[in-house]
Amino acid sequence: QVQLVESGGGLVRTGDSLRLSCTASGRTFSNNVMGWFRQAPGKEREFVAAINWIGDRTYYADSAKGRFTISRDNAKNTLFLQMNNLKPEDTAVYYCAARSALYYSSNPGAFGSWGQGTQVTVSS
Repeated sequence: QVQLVESGGGLVRTGDSLRLSCTASGRTFSNNVMGWFRQAPGKEREFVAAINWIGDRTYYADSAKGRFTISRDNAKNTLFLQMNNLKPEDTAVYYCAARSALYYSSNPGAFGSWGQGTQVTVSS
């Protein structure tokens, strides 16, 4: 299991940018996949983006394509989500997650380790 701690959320306005960070500790595997999910009030937890171990392959939800960028710095055990051109519909608690497998998954149940979440609020 990987211990994850998110940071970087906050209150912003439409069109602003935020960079979320996720610091990992504990045992990790070379074939792990890291992902970002979000959950808005009254909605199910939603896939946002994922990245493989090396960082040369990424996967995005349609809502994130063109606006969000996922990256990782393995030397610092840190995952990032750069969010640009934020919209009110991006308002949610954002979670960092780790999956001990090679392939991407958009299913929250496929990720075994989760952070506590960081709140992102985008006002109109």
